[in-house]
Amino acid sequence: MPSWLRGFGLALPEHSIAQANAAEFVLPFNADTEEQARVLRGLYRRAGVRRRHSVVLETSGDEGVVQQSTYSPRSTKSPLGPSTSERMRIYEQHASRLAKTATLRALTDSQTEATDITHLVTVSCSGFHAPGFDIELLQAAGLSPSVARTHIGFMGCHGALNGLRVADAFLKADPHANVLLCCVELCSLHHQYGWSPDRIVSNALFADGAAAVVLTGSRSRESSATSGSPPSPTSWQLLASGSVVLPDTLDDMGWRIRDHGFEMTLSARVPELIKQHLRPWLSEWLGARNLSIDDIRSWAFHPGGPRILTAAGEALSLQREQWAISESVLADFGNMSSPTILFILDRMRQEAVSGPCVALAFGPGLTIEAALLA
Repeated sequence: MPSWLRGFGLALPEHSIAQANAAEFVLPFNADTEEQARVLRGLYRRAGVRRRHSVVLETSGDEGVVQQSTYSPRSTKSPLGPSTSERMRIYEQHASRLAKTATLRALTDSQTEATDITHLVTVSCSGFHAPGFDIELLQAAGLSPSVARTHIGFMGCHGALNGLRVADAFLKADPHANVLLCCVELCSLHHQYGWSPDRIVSNALFADGAAAVVLTGSRSRESSATSGSPPSPTSWQLLASGSVVLPDTLDDMGWRIRDHGFEMTLSARVPELIKQHLRPWLSEWLGARNLSIDDIRSWAFHPGGPRILTAAGEALSLQREQWAISESVLADFGNMSSPTILFILDRMRQEAVSGPCVALAFGPGLTIEAALLA
């Protein structure tokens, strides 16, 4: 029996910033010369992002004035910015609030009572504290204190697909279960100081957000006509999931805890590695399910950046419009790490995109994660 993604909920921090203003804002943190400033502006402009939301913003930066108190210009006293402890303090303040908002919206969208949730799967790679936001979510969203909790931590941008796999396993074990998956990331807490083009690319992409989805083992629910709620868009059903770790790629993508935030490593080889390995593996994986790449009618790519989107599309011989929704989510919200693929799947169902659909994400390892939906 397939698992049904019954309802989605998305949440963003209150304030956001246009990408052009973000580039000007970070110059005191990252550029020492006019040449570096020119290169930085170009990297931000080519990142494929128009706007990003962040918990550190105290106003929305549309007029060139950005109000925030987390990051200060570099100084001899603080050349690398806030400590990891300071950044985690902000994570602890904001993660559960975003998770609650996303969860309540998913429960409403799926017409599910909070007390009917039997399993909670949470995902995050951008912060830690214990008790974590999973326990805070129980009380904030009105879930049962006896709900079975599973946390998926530090898996990076493909964490939501791992979360779907875990939720699906719970539902296969108990078709009467109701599983809530909630992903929350505050990536803007990990802005890296200094001149390093690789890290500046990461700074230019990452943003904050949360997404939740309710999964059930059956599509049947009380009809919207009797419940008084408007009909929900067509639900996705999860048919299969897959994963592969590419050989000799351990140093090509990483996410490591350091004294001044978490540092992202993304080598220039990643797009070529995706071009080289994605199609052969995906063809074999789909073939085991009596499908081919040509049978797939829609694609959800996690937007790790424009080059990764293009590499995945070229590897599969797709036209650019076939990953246009992924590209539009990157433009509207930036790369929010794990919640981003759920933003894409929700937008696809709102637009009634046809299946079968393959969702793909790439993470440390270098790992390819996939989900087959219909």
